[in-house]
Amino acid sequence: FDNPKGLCLNVELELKSEKENAEIRIDDPAKYQSIVDAEWKIIYDKLDACVKSGANVVLSRLPIGDLATQYFADRGMFCAGRVPNVDLKNVCTGTGAVVQTSLEDLAPKVLGTCGRFEERQVGGERFNFFMFCPVARTATILLRGGAQQFLEESQRSIWDALNIVKRAAQSTRIVSGGGAS
Repeated sequence: FDNPKGLCLNVELELKSEKENAEIRIDDPAKYQSIVDAEWKIIYDKLDACVKSGANVVLSRLPIGDLATQYFADRGMFCAGRVPNVDLKNVCTGTGAVVQTSLEDLAPKVLGTCGRFEERQVGGERFNFFMFCPVARTATILLRGGAQQFLEESQRSIWDALNIVKRAAQSTRIVSGGGAS
């Protein structure tokens, strides 16, 4: 997507079975269909609210079911559920989105944006890339390797190097150390 609008949610978008024993007593079998219809109406109202918000990309901390995934795909939208909290927070920081806990009155100001969004397969995993974010200058470094211990050591080395550059940019004085002439 070019110049997508992103919607970040903390809302479940799936039909779910009750975790506890739920009991509904009806005296007329015809009323059963009205209960089923009410459940379907609730999920479709949520999905319609997401579409009407103008979002192209929908991310949620909670599950997004097959029904919602197909609903969004039919409308040319991307969705991902069970997004880890830290990843959702990073997306919000980069795009300017605000996590929504309700789908009532979604305003355009809660949507985030970036220059380009795409999903890519890197090795055996799929990654979502939010590029050219106007709100924050961010970058992601993907480390791949054979053994976990080498990846962890590489991560520590890169972290140390980035912090050295950060401190050097913040400080205007230099104190020479051992071996300096």
